[in-house]
Amino acid sequence: MGKQEVSGFQTQHEFADRVSNLPESFIREILKVTTRPEIISFAGGLPNPELFPVDEIAAATLAVLQESGQDILQYTVTEGYLPLKEKISKRYRKKKGLEIPPENILILSGSQQGLDLVGKAFLNPRELILLEKPTFIGALQSFAVFEPSIEEVSITTAGPDMEEVRRALDKKPKLFYCVPNFQNPTGATYSSTRRNEIAQRISGTNTVIVEDDPYGDISFTDEEMKSFWELAPEQTILLGSFSKIISPGLRTGWLAAPSHLIRKLVVLKQAADTHTNHLSQRAIDRYLSDNNIDLHISKIKSAYKAQRDCMVDAIRADFPSEVKVDIPNGGMFLWATLPENVDAYEVFESAIKEKVAFVPAKTFYANLDINNTIRLNFSNCSEEQIREGIRRLGFTLKKFV
Repeated sequence: MGKQEVSGFQTQHEFADRVSNLPESFIREILKVTTRPEIISFAGGLPNPELFPVDEIAAATLAVLQESGQDILQYTVTEGYLPLKEKISKRYRKKKGLEIPPENILILSGSQQGLDLVGKAFLNPRELILLEKPTFIGALQSFAVFEPSIEEVSITTAGPDMEEVRRALDKKPKLFYCVPNFQNPTGATYSSTRRNEIAQRISGTNTVIVEDDPYGDISFTDEEMKSFWELAPEQTILLGSFSKIISPGLRTGWLAAPSHLIRKLVVLKQAADTHTNHLSQRAIDRYLSDNNIDLHISKIKSAYKAQRDCMVDAIRADFPSEVKVDIPNGGMFLWATLPENVDAYEVFESAIKEKVAFVPAKTFYANLDINNTIRLNFSNCSEEQIREGIRRLGFTLKKFV
């Protein structure tokens, strides 16, 4: 157990063992650097603030406070505001053909809270979980608290390597955490074939699929992929979020779970924070009642597609040909692979001097064994910034490649 140094002497505070192995988010540390106005940042996973529906959310918030202010400022039920859950349920039915009753939906303080609740519900120390390689850094942090053993499966542009999946499932993991649509960090999307294969392999086992889907609505094509909820409904926990389609600052997401799992997750949330911010829930519900969310999402998709295309064009013009870039069909990220002898952290240190930032993607691997990949966020910069930032980054990369 570690003791903390304070003002030159050693305190007697002893942290739990789990704290000593808890990974920090390198991305959050980068964001401290990228607040400098001269830095063009492709580092954060940030939506474009120019697309936030500020006026509409202000109107919705004022309306609900004026109509039901005393009720809204009071404690509420842990499960979440029922009309909002009904809207989420209806949207799943309309857009994806999924039957998810409102009583199977739990409103969360951001969908990442769902990872914490799932970890609490299922993981004892040293029990096995299956993660994508690479995976979302927030999932690595959330699950690390529970001190699991981790098995990783490599992600290709079509999804996980199935031979690795088969070997991993033979070890009977408790959970398989995945981001099948426009994955963070790679932008990859699981093919229909890969989804079916995974569902068939997991069906009838004790493994629970934790399907994280914050980016599914931000698709640049008309192709609609099936959710694991449809393919393996009794073994899937589905996470969703308003962060990418309305606002991350409202910290409101949800999880859907089968009836035999949802009650345990509700009890765990009661222990965590009693309930999700009531005002945020009611404001989002009113916003959804008074506005066309699909029209708003179409604006987001159009803007992000233009930003992605701008970044791809700039990369083709300014990056060394040895750098390989995967082009996603949605979401917020591009994934680039440098030559094996190039260390992305060294490139990052040099790039900061050129006033451009990105994420060295080693932080997305549980075992920290890959050093030559980088993640680029295209959603939070103007096209002018994208072109100039990629020019600076291309100049930097040519020193290493």
